[in-house]
Amino acid sequence: MSGFFEEVKRRKVYRVAAAYVIAAGGIIQLASAAFPAWELPNLALRLVIVMLLLGFPIALIFAWAYDITAQGVQLTPTIAAQGKHRRRNIIMLVASGVIISAAAGFFLLPRVSARKIEKSIAVLPFENLSDEKANAYFADGIQDDVLTNLSKIGDLKVISRTSVMPYRGKTSNVREIGKALGVATILEGSVRRVGDRVRVNVQLINADTDEHLWAEDYDRDLTDVFAIQSDLAQKIARELQAKLSPTEKAQIERKPTENSEAYLAFVQAHDLCTRPDKLRPTIEKAEQLYEQATRLDPDFARAFAGLAWAQNWIYHSYDPTPARKEKARAATNEAIRLQPDLPEAHLALGFYHYYCERNYQAALNEFAIAKRSLPNSAEVYMAVGSIERRQGKWAESTANFEKAASLSPKDAFVLVNLGDNYRANKNFEAADKTFDRAIEAAPSSLSARWEKGRLAMDLKGDFSEIERQLTQMTAWDDPEKFITLCRAKILMLQRKFAEVFGVLNQVPQELIRDGTAPVPKASLQGMLYLFEGDKARAQAAFWRALPFAEQSLRESPNDAGRHIQLGFILTGLDRKQEALAEGRRAVELTPESEDAFDGPQITASLAQIYAWVGQTPNGVTVSMLKLDPMFDPLRGDPRFQKLAQSAAPKIADK
Repeated sequence: MSGFFEEVKRRKVYRVAAAYVIAAGGIIQLASAAFPAWELPNLALRLVIVMLLLGFPIALIFAWAYDITAQGVQLTPTIAAQGKHRRRNIIMLVASGVIISAAAGFFLLPRVSARKIEKSIAVLPFENLSDEKANAYFADGIQDDVLTNLSKIGDLKVISRTSVMPYRGKTSNVREIGKALGVATILEGSVRRVGDRVRVNVQLINADTDEHLWAEDYDRDLTDVFAIQSDLAQKIARELQAKLSPTEKAQIERKPTENSEAYLAFVQAHDLCTRPDKLRPTIEKAEQLYEQATRLDPDFARAFAGLAWAQNWIYHSYDPTPARKEKARAATNEAIRLQPDLPEAHLALGFYHYYCERNYQAALNEFAIAKRSLPNSAEVYMAVGSIERRQGKWAESTANFEKAASLSPKDAFVLVNLGDNYRANKNFEAADKTFDRAIEAAPSSLSARWEKGRLAMDLKGDFSEIERQLTQMTAWDDPEKFITLCRAKILMLQRKFAEVFGVLNQVPQELIRDGTAPVPKASLQGMLYLFEGDKARAQAAFWRALPFAEQSLRESPNDAGRHIQLGFILTGLDRKQEALAEGRRAVELTPESEDAFDGPQITASLAQIYAWVGQTPNGVTVSMLKLDPMFDPLRGDPRFQKLAQSAAPKIADK
């Protein structure tokens, strides 16, 4: 054995081994720093290390066999005494090199695998440690702004606020949260506010290992709160080795407002707007808070952008009147005027073009501008997907909704919209599973439970699922009588007309909100009398409903839903040609060629009007043809019977 070591020394193998180790260490260190900057995968660094480890035994063999001399590289001369042990020595040399490489690999490769953290993060709700619980909104504001700043960094994947808020106050395992949200790191924090002083404590945690990667404490004046948020975002970006462009840095460092009261009003409004169901009372409360923020600070561009979003949504969903449209336009323009490069302002302008003007291309142009500075915004991807499905670009639309769901995996609003896309493309299994995800994310979401039940009802004529979901919703607050209207619709489809009258009698108001078209309660009662064959009482009810529908249409003459509503009432009054004119006008306003999402529903409503004036309808599901009393006048028609006997789409039972 001593002869082997003497020969290793004589052939200068030690020197080559030492030089190789030093050079390999330098290469690994350089690659560790450079590869993340070049956005190379972690596998590339591991491959470099493996190649260096494999090269070590080879380097030892070359060092054994050759010498570097003044005359160049030459074979190392063999001493006669060592010649007879030549084979043994080479085997020992190779074995030593392999053992050393294997030991180094055992030490290095796991460290390399764990070293690089994926550039993805979820900012959990910050704990409010203040004595005054009213400061909870202040803690939410700091968390929200840190999250907003991080979401502007294109090199990071940042989970939306809506998807992290369900974890407020919960003691869930960090690894479970990371897996559920699809991120590698979690930011936790706490906020304590005492007078004009604020203390913020945060810690960044590896979601895979539960290892604390970094922590920071801030003890500052209240006026420095925005500096804290900006500093936090930049330090987290550095810790995750995320590139930060000059534009992104400038966006992060910009203060949204100098007025703390305006800021708190803005935070409360933003919280309301991120609820899973965008119900009118909630959004109108947000509207008031945004208006309060803009009064307190007339230069608060983000507050005007938020106000514009609220106005746009109310116009699109509840109140498509010229007055509402003008409010949306004014708030949008003010946000752009105050801060032309504010991405939220361009997002609001995009929604104005989309919701209020139905100018899809102008909206897409604004969304593209917003996306450059809001690369992690689920809302941007949803907005683009919403327009694409109206344009009939279903594959592109679904891809954008799926991207939105990846950025906001616990957002019921996103998931319901994604499920609607699957349903429209007859991917009923995916739709059903997505509605389940929405219910799991937000058990109190009315729309998620309704869509889950409606899917089973439409495809299989199965009322059990929707009745189960309605039972779950019974005890919830229902200021808009959404649940009441849903229950009335289901009972009507089951032809339990007496029970429907009982449900409607529980509604004190004369108008029931159903999308953009308020439904006169008397109109529903008139339909019920028609279904029962009591034409005299039906017409009396329709006459009571007529003024409400006419006034509603005067307020918004370009709303297709209001034309349909008036058309139904005129049908009940035997004013058939006027009823058809209203239905046709609705289709003209929302043609399927320009709106592949809502257009078919308007066409189906026109079909119902045709049915009651004695013509053949089309465009609804087989199950609904069998169930809906609106099609009773056609049940004796052989063509209708043939259609109703067609095979319905299948959906697997759970």
